[in-house]
Amino acid sequence: MNQRLRFLLDTNILIPLQDSMVVLEPSLANFARLANAGGHQLLYHPASEIDIKRDKDKERRDRTLARLAQYARLDGVPLSPCNTNETSANDACDNDILYSLECSAVHALVTEDREIHNKARQSGLGSRVYNIQTAEDWLRRLHEPSEVQLPNIDDVHLYELTNHLDSALFDSLRESYDTPSRSFNAWFREKAQMGRKAWVARSDGGQLEAICIYAIQTDEVINDSHTQLNGSSLKLCTFKVGEKIRGRKIGELFLKAAFRFATENRCENIFVHTGSGQIYLLALLEDFGFQKNGMYGADIVLVKEHPVKPPESTLPALDYVRLYFPHFRRDESVQKFLIPIQPQFHQILFPDLARQAQLFSSGSTAGNAIKQAYLCKAPTNQVKAGDVVIFYRTVDEMAATSIGVVECYVVHKDAAKIMQVVRRRTVYSQKDIELMAHTPTKVILFRLVGHFPEPVALRSLISEGIVSAPPQSITKISDDSFSKLFSISNW
Repeated sequence: MNQRLRFLLDTNILIPLQDSMVVLEPSLANFARLANAGGHQLLYHPASEIDIKRDKDKERRDRTLARLAQYARLDGVPLSPCNTNETSANDACDNDILYSLECSAVHALVTEDREIHNKARQSGLGSRVYNIQTAEDWLRRLHEPSEVQLPNIDDVHLYELTNHLDSALFDSLRESYDTPSRSFNAWFREKAQMGRKAWVARSDGGQLEAICIYAIQTDEVINDSHTQLNGSSLKLCTFKVGEKIRGRKIGELFLKAAFRFATENRCENIFVHTGSGQIYLLALLEDFGFQKNGMYGADIVLVKEHPVKPPESTLPALDYVRLYFPHFRRDESVQKFLIPIQPQFHQILFPDLARQAQLFSSGSTAGNAIKQAYLCKAPTNQVKAGDVVIFYRTVDEMAATSIGVVECYVVHKDAAKIMQVVRRRTVYSQKDIELMAHTPTKVILFRLVGHFPEPVALRSLISEGIVSAPPQSITKISDDSFSKLFSISNW
């Protein structure tokens, strides 16, 4: 089975790829290399050809059109029914390209056009539209899984960064922070003097690539309507991920740090002020339960409830974990499953397990994202969204280590569909997926809730009657067994 993905390239991707006068960004060049090496198909839409012909730079237009033939033309796709005589040429082009996704003509669209990303989210196609960094990351995970490493996150004082104020990461922030009375640098130094801290991510060369400045606020008024958050709240003051590492789950890593910090410091809410143009950040925050709560000047205010105790609620289990994460429903209406996982996949899924106690230390620590994927051949179709899954590491540790909540459980025998479902969550290479897809494969998308303070060894699982032997496949456990396991783990 030799399944390959089909990527539709938008005009703003095609022109740099085709223009020999343009120096390719590393991520774009690597995406093209990986697509070629993996045999994936790169296509263009007829609407892009029309768009290119409108380029007023004749030399560039002719160069691009002359080389366009090396890509496959996506023919026969119906035109978007959204287009009318009043639709502008640019909008009509965008609509036609998005409609090809809706018709399932390709697996994914790659574009840097923010308006297309907005339209895609509004029409329910957002998960299939990628910028170049996220598309490259997807292919790297499929073809170079051993080389994919999540960047280190450091917890630092701002005064440790004052010699990095000329970093390109801060360039876009200056527009919103610079005022006639105070520059961005002055603002940054002022916060540094207050002892403010931040989580930061650096490139392999040590350059600053992402930052999340945070602070605990008490009885804070958060918006222009004078809404007050009673008690302690965690404010994510500045949340910025640089273009070069977008798509590598840095946002999730920062949120993971924020949730743990808020839990340890008993913060009842987490809130953010951000501009309406931060479309990727807004989508990420809303996916993790942040809700809009008015405006603060020109900024949107988003708040996530983070109660110390799990709130009582009749919300569906998946909605509950999204809104109240890291709390999750564990009552009798929710099924619980023990899932055996081999050490090599356990290490890739949960690289922070051995180091989680160091997450907020002053040293460099690595962590994994919250949203993950797991593939297996288990002969069960009982698992559904909202169920609780407990991962049991086989062979060496032989212990239950980690817990998550299922987002999606599907069965596929098509490798390309599996690759599309797992996308950037995958820890499996394309070869692994193709080998598994010879027979129906179970795909579990889940949100990692956390790791047990004390892994529960097999001998304890057996002595407490939770299992009678080492689990060989997905095993449903009773509510009583789950309660025992929780108690033993000192959660």
